[in-house]
Amino acid sequence: MKFSDKLLNASRKNKSWLCIGLDPDPELMPGVDVLQFNKAIIESTCDLVCAYKPNLAFYEAIGTEGPAILEKTIKYIPGDIPVIGDAKRGDIGNTARAYARALFSVLNFDAATVNPYLGFDSIEPFINYQDKGVFILCRTSNQGATDFQNLCTNGTLLYEAVAQKAKEWNTYDNIGLVVGATYPEELKKVRSICPEMLLLIPGIGAQGGDLASAVGYGVDARGEKAIINVSRQILYASKERDFAQAARSVAEKIRNQINDYLKAK
Repeated sequence: MKFSDKLLNASRKNKSWLCIGLDPDPELMPGVDVLQFNKAIIESTCDLVCAYKPNLAFYEAIGTEGPAILEKTIKYIPGDIPVIGDAKRGDIGNTARAYARALFSVLNFDAATVNPYLGFDSIEPFINYQDKGVFILCRTSNQGATDFQNLCTNGTLLYEAVAQKAKEWNTYDNIGLVVGATYPEELKKVRSICPEMLLLIPGIGAQGGDLASAVGYGVDARGEKAIINVSRQILYASKERDFAQAARSVAEKIRNQINDYLKAK
């Protein structure tokens, strides 16, 4: 099954465009190990999400146990919910092929984030996995995004050029774009360039992105294809033993807010 079909099925089943970032930080966790924490979060929220998104950095930072914890976390997620590997890979062709194989064939992610800075040949190995999703960094949510992404080249801002290139490269209909909720006008612009493409939208919660704008500007004409990612706001809703119940409460509230904004659109 193609990633986009799996995503739409999960979204419609759970009435949700909420994605939870599984980014475990032991300093913020309530005295449980990482795998136990992840399992509890998944158990308490799996009926509220369209996807999960583990960021590989948090698992690599654990040390030698990290990759095994990541693999067990992926396997624990129900099979009908897609898993996005937030790796932001981008390298020359030969290395990119190894990265793509690691993410898609070894870890079996349904989709992954990639960096377009090295150009098409650095992304092509990921795109060639036609059933997998490939989210290209376009207008990221961080404050320093303006350093490069707003540079003008031939009358076009760089992030706009990335969106246009991604649209041209989308021959297998498996490319999406990462666009931060912290830049709503840019999100609106990207959606106008790529009206039918999947958008992965981080920046809600701890980074201060506006949920109403993210939904209003991010969804396509059918009110779909905008994956709203939230991590810290949900994961660390409580630092006590009730963390899983607290995470569910916040996730349900955000899921319902997204749906309310969709109804009002």
